[in-house]
Formats: sequence, structure tokens, C-alpha cells
Amino acid sequence: MIEINFDGLIGPSHNYAGLSLGNLAATGNAGQPSHPRAAALQGIAKMRANVALGLTQGILLPHARPDHHWLASLSTDFAAAPPVLKAQALSASAMWAANAATVSPAPDTSDGKTHLTVANLLTMPHRSHEWPETLAQLRVAFAHPGFAVHGPVPPPFGDEGAANHMRMAATHDAPGIEIFVYGERGGPFPARQSRVASEAIARAHRLDPTRAIFAEQNPEAIAAGAFHNDVVAVANGPVLFAHEQAFADRASVYAAITERLPGAQIVEVPASAVSLADAVTSYLFNAQLVTLPDATMALIVPEEARANTRVWPWLQTMLAGNGPIRRIEVVNVRESMSNGGGPACLRLRVVADPATVDPRFLVDDAKLDRLAAIVTAHWPESIEPRDIGNAALIADIEHARAALLDALDLSDSLTVNHKA
Repeated sequence: MIEINFDGLIGPSHNYAGLSLGNLAATGNAGQPSHPRAAALQGIAKMRANVALGLTQGILLPHARPDHHWLASLSTDFAAAPPVLKAQALSASAMWAANAATVSPAPDTSDGKTHLTVANLLTMPHRSHEWPETLAQLRVAFAHPGFAVHGPVPPPFGDEGAANHMRMAATHDAPGIEIFVYGERGGPFPARQSRVASEAIARAHRLDPTRAIFAEQNPEAIAAGAFHNDVVAVANGPVLFAHEQAFADRASVYAAITERLPGAQIVEVPASAVSLADAVTSYLFNAQLVTLPDATMALIVPEEARANTRVWPWLQTMLAGNGPIRRIEVVNVRESMSNGGGPACLRLRVVADPATVDPRFLVDDAKLDRLAAIVTAHWPESIEPRDIGNAALIADIEHARAALLDALDLSDSLTVNHKA
């Protein structure tokens, strides 16, 4: 069993409508022109860089947009819908695959299956209608009997998926501990992950209660714009990389980790060196912390981390200290970053045998070449705010996704069931 990163391919409707309260980048760039083609090509380049590092790479696909079924449930259609519903129905936010599901690998579960629970994402209207199509994709990609794919936790218990969940283990294929991070309101911004949802997922995944940790996110971090835990903390193998202000009671969290996982290593970034504001704007922690084939660890950060005059020097000091993170890789995902999603937002981590995954959801350089050609041929070059209701644009977006599904032989497989 190895870790597979499933990146969300950025969809042709990628735009900056500023729909996500508490996501400072998304609201700060509201109304700016977006570049869906460049965004998707940046994401493909990131996947290609992961393949070059020797990592196993998968994809999750853009959803059908606009979401006509959702609009129909609101007794309207795209042409008649008010502007805010148009924007919410057109959102490409499923690109952030870290919010697709919570994943517990087989070594952690009592039935020896890898469990996935699709996130309900109910806190934000534009994301609340993602789960049926995400669930349909997960049930195709992970149809092997070694997986158990669950429907969402019911309302009103908000669940944001892997963005608020971390796993630590000596190695990916060894039994580990799972850390569920829930929140309360942080200043004017809502918390998106409830403890009730986290506990329900742990039960559904048949986790040993003594190996599950429930940690409260620091309200100060939420107020600073850390709308998900993965903006202030990331874990991989036995390593937790976290900001000093990530958790409401960090001493208790660290004690629980070290008690349950002997050999755990905690790399904490002090607030005196990197403020919460720096962490949020640079997305230092919204990075991919990965184990390379030679068993060393690399941190894959966005360009914004290198540009930050406090973050980048701290990273160089960390490398010089011979700690567990031995390499820094920099990727350009600027279009995603401008909408509030860094390298970690774009991927869902699944520990599994690749032979048990539907191969249509796995990529290599040749398939990435095919995807790049489809994006170049069909994705809109740019979308202005005034274009969102344009019928010609909508037709182009729908045609682009259809071309992608045809090329991957998935047109007949992704029939959405709007029931859990």
C-alpha cells in the first residue's frame, strides 16, 4: 500500500465570484478576471512534478457546471436564476479535492477496508451541492471491495473532508492515528467542521477509539483566515508540521499524538517567526508534505511561500537544521491560490494498492499530455465577472467537460445519484 495523491483537475468554469466567507484570498479577489485554461494547466504541471518526484498520482474530475439539478431543486433554471445563484451553480470549487472526502486507510480500520466518507460541505451554498457528483466519482474510482465509500454526514453537522483531518503513522502502510480537527466560530467567520461530524466519521470508518484524536482548531486561526485546518497544519508519516497557533490547546494535542504514536515528530513554526497572517497569505502549511521513494520527506509549497520574506528564510533555516523535512519543492498554482486554494487543497490523499483503483483515475506523463491537450483546446482562456450569465460561455463550459469525459472513457460511468 502506498499513498496516492488524487488532484482535482481545475474545471472550465473556474472564476472569482468571492463566494467563500472566511477565505480571504477568495473574497479579496472577487470580481477579478479568471483564467481557467491557465489554472488547469498549472494544476497539470503540479501533477507532472509529483510524477517526476516518483509519487503515484491520480485525478478527480470537474463537476458538471452549471449544476442544473441543484437549480431545479430551487425551482429555477440558469437563465432565470438571480446572479448569486448563477455564480453558486457555476462554481468550480470541486477542484479542491482535499474537501472531497475523509479517508481512513485499511491499516487503521477494524474491517481492513479503506473507508471514504464524502464531505457534505454544507456551510457554503456553492459547495453544498458538490457531494452527489463527488460521491459518484468516488464510487467509480474505488469500486474494488477493498474500499467502503460512504454518503455524507447529514445536516446540520458540517463536514469539510480531509482539509480538517490528518493521519500520522510510522509508514503509510502501518497502523496509524487519525486527527480530526473541528472548530468553533472564529471572530466574524464560521467554523466549517463540527465535532459531531468528525465523531460520526470515525465510527463509520470503524476506527479504534483509542487511536482517534479530536482537536479543536484555534479560533484565532479561523479569525485570521484559516478556514480549514490545512491552512495551519499538515501531517505525513510520523511528522506533524504545524503553526504554533493552529490548535486551541496545542499542548494537549501534542501530548495525545506522542502518547499514541511513539516516534512522532512535531515541527512547530513559532508565531514570532511566521505570523498567522503570513501563514494564510503564503499558504506555507497548505503544502503537500510527502514521502519520496528514498524515504525522505519533501514539502511542496506554492510560489507565494518563496515570495514571503519571513516564510522563505524560516524554511531555509529548517532545512539547515537536519530535521525530518529534507527538501522543498516550489510549484506555481497561482490561479488556485487567488481563489483560496494551495497545493494541499488540490489533492485528496488515499493510501491504497494502486492496482485496486480504477485506472481511469490514475495518470502518468502520457495521460497528463492528453489532459493538457484537451484543456488547451476546450477550456476558456478567461472569464470576466460579467460573463457568468453568458449563454455562449455556458455552452463552451459544458462542451469542455463532455470532451474530457469522452477522452477518459467516463461519460457513461459518472451518472450522478442525488441520494446518499
